Amino acid sequence: MLAVDRVSVQYGARSLFRDLSFTIRPKERWSLAGPNGAGKSTLMKIIAGIERADSGGIIKAKQTTVGYLPQEGVHHKGTTVFEEVEKAFDDVVQLQAELREVEEELEQADPMSDAYGDLLEVYGDLQLRLEHHDVSKMKPRIATVLGGLGFAKKDFDRQTGEFSGGWQMRIAMAKLLLQEPSVLLLDEPTNHLDIESVQWVEQWLRQYGGAIVLISHDRSMLDNLTNRTLAFENGGVQQYSGNYTFYLTERIARREQAERAFKNQAREIEKAEKLINRFRAKASKAKMVQSRIKQLEKVERIELEQDAATMDFRFPQPERSGQTVLKMEKVSRHYGANQVINNLDFAIERGDKIAIVGVNGAGKSTFSRLIARIEEPTSGTITEGHKVGIAYFSQTHADELDPKKTVLETLETSGTRVPTVNLRSILGAFLFRGDDVFKSVSVLSGGERGRLALAKMLLQPANFLILDEPTNHLDLHSQEVLQRALGDYTGAFAIVSHNRSFLDPIVTKVLEFIPGEVPKVYYGNVTDYLEKKRADMDAAAVKAAPPKVALSGKTAKPSANPVEVDSNANRKEQRRLEAKAREERASRLKPLKTEFAALEADIARLEAEKEQLTANLADPEFFSKGDQSAAAMKRFAEIETILEVRYSKWGELSEKIEGLEG
Repeated sequence: MLAVDRVSVQYGARSLFRDLSFTIRPKERWSLAGPNGAGKSTLMKIIAGIERADSGGIIKAKQTTVGYLPQEGVHHKGTTVFEEVEKAFDDVVQLQAELREVEEELEQADPMSDAYGDLLEVYGDLQLRLEHHDVSKMKPRIATVLGGLGFAKKDFDRQTGEFSGGWQMRIAMAKLLLQEPSVLLLDEPTNHLDIESVQWVEQWLRQYGGAIVLISHDRSMLDNLTNRTLAFENGGVQQYSGNYTFYLTERIARREQAERAFKNQAREIEKAEKLINRFRAKASKAKMVQSRIKQLEKVERIELEQDAATMDFRFPQPERSGQTVLKMEKVSRHYGANQVINNLDFAIERGDKIAIVGVNGAGKSTFSRLIARIEEPTSGTITEGHKVGIAYFSQTHADELDPKKTVLETLETSGTRVPTVNLRSILGAFLFRGDDVFKSVSVLSGGERGRLALAKMLLQPANFLILDEPTNHLDLHSQEVLQRALGDYTGAFAIVSHNRSFLDPIVTKVLEFIPGEVPKVYYGNVTDYLEKKRADMDAAAVKAAPPKVALSGKTAKPSANPVEVDSNANRKEQRRLEAKAREERASRLKPLKTEFAALEADIARLEAEKEQLTANLADPEFFSKGDQSAAAMKRFAEIETILEVRYSKWGELSEKIEGLEG
């Protein structure tokens, strides 16, 4: 479908990659892994046609379309949100033309070739996309995608120019998801999303019909979505047939194998050199010695790659604070008519490890600024505990660094009295080594600015850390270092983040902000919070279900508490309630199981028909039958499209049945 053919990129004396080749096939999920600055985004821009390689190029089929979402920098204006996203369907006519082209190519292609199989995949994908683009489905699909990305219905008619940069990127993502290009290129798509939107995007991408190439610092998303990894490391690029966790494991195995080969070769070379030195002076052995020397010169020496430099630091262990770190009483924060936080009572205790989550605009960053004492409340009081020292990392800190200063000057002017030699040691731990400390802040990448902002925060002695989106510009390894540092930290901290894999091992409490409601506290990590929230939603759905009608025609009275059983009820009443609950569950399960059985039978029938068509299409003589072979190809593509829908429905029914049985 699309091939990267011997692509090389070099900046001055530094080579990002050389003679890189790989093929993206239909429905593959690729991740580009590696440290910031390794060339991941550059490669993605080359595939998208935005930048040119120094040598090599991109080969793609005529009907293959490529969609690209950059990290930032997309702006819309002059239309409403709904009108802008509706532009995604401008290519319906183009899809119909591509479908006709593929039909013609299928008639001419060799059924035994790999190209024929790829064309069938593309044919089925195009048919599925055209079905999705049914005019009657366009508006509901637009509403679904905008809602999944966090837009309220009242936002649909707002002008795009009213939205901030993060929401502009969501508009761009909505258009791209609805366009459904053959190859979807996503560069850090979760940077501007909250946890709920990240989950929705991940679920949407699981069902995506085309191929996906993903750059992300969200390890959970990489593991859940991708099945191929392209790793940028040590100036080279390696391919791995698995997700990010598989890549980490396999990389260690490959390294160990290379070390064994290196040692074996070194022993063989040493033996040969000893033999040469032993008989070099003997005339009778001269011919043999020269032969061994030539053999040794032809040996391709194995070189072990050096591990790339990695960030390494620890937070200074803080002075012990009082039991209560900070207390909020009747706190409100309003911006004109916008009442972000209202009448909030909340206390942070010594040792609390808090994740702050919620949709964008719900008040997470406002809350962070209040507890960091950067802002004062409109009303209410905030009281710091005994011996509490606060350090605050804002999501805009990296962008607020003075671009005129050097890296070293940024730390020297931070108000601390740390000697320059110690400052350079701290900067070294954050990968600013040698002359790097004299770089101007203006030339630093987003990841480098993020590391510098963290280094600056490290200079502030504190036993309460407040971090607002600290991982946005950090690569995965730097995130792991920060995660370990926070895990070892004995003070309290509160982190605003949507990065589940980063938060889960280190937090013990989740504070959720919901617009217009009092923040809710959940005990446990983010996974526990999401499971508890799903359980609450399921319970609410059951409670909201219409009451059953009794045989007499009278409406049955709902139980005052359908979940809990009165502890004072006698055993007979308890058994009656349990039997009633089992009966209700069985009544809900029966139609689902009936539908599930019918669906499985339908899938089996379609798979058998597909298997028969596959056998026919594999027979060259079958194509001498003219219209019959053309009809078979068309039916084959139709079955693949239908099966995709059936498999999706099968998965949904399985989850519903398992949920009820559980």
